[in-house]
Amino acid sequence: MAKPTDPDPRATLRSGLPDRYLTPDDIAEMFEVPLETVYQWRRKRTGPPGFRIGKHLRYDPADVRAYVSQRKSACQGAA
Repeated sequence: MAKPTDPDPRATLRSGLPDRYLTPDDIAEMFEVPLETVYQWRRKRTGPPGFRIGKHLRYDPADVRAYVSQRKSACQGAA
């Protein structure tokens, strides 16, 4: 989880590209879901696309933004 001195990942996404890739913990905090849900999304290929750097899973903020936009469009189209 983020330390009190760490910037809020949600604020980072709102203000532009961060200077780092996001971790699964960042994604869980951002969407306010359990960490296990993030890993389930990855296994089912239903969440934002991630990639591996060695054994570490990371998310590009631009891909996360695109995923959110796509989900919002899908929800608005279904309404």
